[in-house]
Amino acid sequence: MNTTVKHPRLKLRPGAHKRLKAGHPWVYSNEVDMDPAAKALPSGTVVTLSDAGGQLLATAHFNARTLISARVLAFQPDVAIDQAFIAARLTAALKLRNRLYDRPFYRLVHADADGLPGLIVDRFDDAYVIQPNTAGMDAAIDVIAAALRDVGGARTVIVRGDNHARTLEGLDDQVRAVFGVVDGPVKVEENGVTFFADLMLGQKTGWFFDQRDNHAFMAALTRKCTMLDLYTHTGGFALPAAKAGATAVLGVDSSAPSLALAAKAATENGVAEICKFERTEVFPFLEAALARKQTWDVVIGDPPAFVKSKKDVKAGMQGYRKLARLCAGVTSPGGLLFMASCSHNAPLEEFTAAVARGLQDAGRDGRIIRTAGASADHPVHPHLPESAYLKAVVLQLD
Repeated sequence: MNTTVKHPRLKLRPGAHKRLKAGHPWVYSNEVDMDPAAKALPSGTVVTLSDAGGQLLATAHFNARTLISARVLAFQPDVAIDQAFIAARLTAALKLRNRLYDRPFYRLVHADADGLPGLIVDRFDDAYVIQPNTAGMDAAIDVIAAALRDVGGARTVIVRGDNHARTLEGLDDQVRAVFGVVDGPVKVEENGVTFFADLMLGQKTGWFFDQRDNHAFMAALTRKCTMLDLYTHTGGFALPAAKAGATAVLGVDSSAPSLALAAKAATENGVAEICKFERTEVFPFLEAALARKQTWDVVIGDPPAFVKSKKDVKAGMQGYRKLARLCAGVTSPGGLLFMASCSHNAPLEEFTAAVARGLQDAGRDGRIIRTAGASADHPVHPHLPESAYLKAVVLQLD
């Protein structure tokens, strides 16, 4: 049972409570009665929301300076958001992941869907990386870390507060260990393959658990084939393919540190003779490959976000179209092309259409054999379908 305390009251405008009462966990700034008292609340304050008539509705984190002003923590008023509350949410998240996976490598907390809005937690055995992306979660870092130690047996907790979402919340960048020591890359086990992740300096939290199922799906289709893995990072698609029986795999990325970890993992998995890695920019690489008419049986196009905000949609879709055109041009007849977008502002329909136009530009035809999203440790809140940010299509090309 939740402990109760009395939080500051935050009143919604007339009629603005309807989505909240239907289960939607966000309240926008234009739905809040922004009186002087509300504006004076420090960013990240825990508040109790009420409708315009004063009926108490929910407990939330509040930030008067952001478009999403309130993020619901519990659909009951005056719930104490303390270590016991955090621990209960972590326990539920851990129970689900233990049903999904038999090894302790996964996303443990995926924000609103796990009842902890603004918080990401990735698990690497007894090391945990947290991304506190809202002012409320940033203020609770020490409480979250203590709960991870109690619930998840954490020996190391790292804060990766170095992403764009924090800027929107008015937060500074920070990367640090709350407790424990990280003295180098850590091992990641996924689908029987060993990888290495840099938890302090790598992209995001150091690893992309969201592509787990897609890694396995493409690896199973690459036996006795050649593969080109673009934006390979630390070898997420390349290494499973090599272990599954690919004849030759080339991973391309512009990051020397990431490629060093990919090469280290290739040696660890006994596929160093099959996997080769090249440091270069992807678009010039593809243009050169087209010029020399080089092709691969399986091509992976898994770029970073091309659409970082709604104003970038047009340019981003043009980027996906261009990438699809170039990738199609280096995919052998009858071969497979995997295209992904991690931009939540890029709807699946628009992304798929951009890929289709890219194929047409390349003079290629084919068929979509799979449409996919993130793995099951990245659940989606039923009232936030837009948070299903990852989308991927697999095509066979004529």
